[in-house]
Amino acid sequence: MPMHHTIPPTPENMVLGYLDATTQPVLEVDSGDTVTLSSFPAGGRESLPADRSLWPADYLAALDTLPPGPGPHFITGPVYVRGAKPGDTLQVDILDAKPTMDWGFVAILPLLGTLPEEFTDYEHIHPRIDHARNVCTLPWGTELPLDPFFGIIGVAPPRAWGRCASPVPRAFGGNMDNKELKPGATLYLPVFNEGALFFAGDGHGVQGDGEVCITALETGLAGSFRLTVRRDFRVDFPFAETPTHLMSIGLDEDLDDAAKQAVREMVKHVCARTNLNRNQAYMLCSLIGDLRVTQTVDGNKGVHMLLAKKYL
Repeated sequence: MPMHHTIPPTPENMVLGYLDATTQPVLEVDSGDTVTLSSFPAGGRESLPADRSLWPADYLAALDTLPPGPGPHFITGPVYVRGAKPGDTLQVDILDAKPTMDWGFVAILPLLGTLPEEFTDYEHIHPRIDHARNVCTLPWGTELPLDPFFGIIGVAPPRAWGRCASPVPRAFGGNMDNKELKPGATLYLPVFNEGALFFAGDGHGVQGDGEVCITALETGLAGSFRLTVRRDFRVDFPFAETPTHLMSIGLDEDLDDAAKQAVREMVKHVCARTNLNRNQAYMLCSLIGDLRVTQTVDGNKGVHMLLAKKYL
């Protein structure tokens, strides 16, 4: 029978700023098991609010304990999934994601964001989170509904790639910052290492497509995932679906090339799921595929396409 596991949000269960196939697993599970884990906001002490009573003790412990990495993200894992081998697919069913803190932060930071040369009056704000009403309140009074998700979901990169900095998403997933990868979605990731080595982190309370200033509402998040090894369904690049839509993902330094990859991946998956040929799938994508900019700030820019499954 599938089992449920919980990973406590303690420093020994996290890394700061990187994904690496040599990191020792914090947990081993069987295919089909579920895992609940937590993560903290990206950034350091400069991102904390002035009110010290709002500083969670476990967040401070992570800040004080974990050695700085090449990126700012707290990432929980890895989780070793028994039976997963290179060439397999890890199916990640995203079951739940809820904020664990009463605040988050949004920042404009030096040399980052979509318009770094234009926004040089650097600033942090700390919207408060109302858990009962599922909203956050900005300093100028605007309320936004929360729509939480993990910015980083991935598996360990190939060992030959060495230690990969957390900001840049790649074929292993990672910092895709895709707001559609929320509870109810299923993400498929290519497996590069024994056990897959699943990670998640970078909690977001709400984010627009683009994440243009460099941050979402960065906050603590707890979430649950079902991890299943698939050998009947191969992916070479992250792909996802919701109950209603297929979701292809493109990642590249060039936004045009990211868009091309998202379209190419969707054509491939439509052909695999239907009797349509490539020309027909390409035309279908043009008629009902919605191509969206995922983010423009993570080194490799992101584009995703949503295509309603009812038309397949």
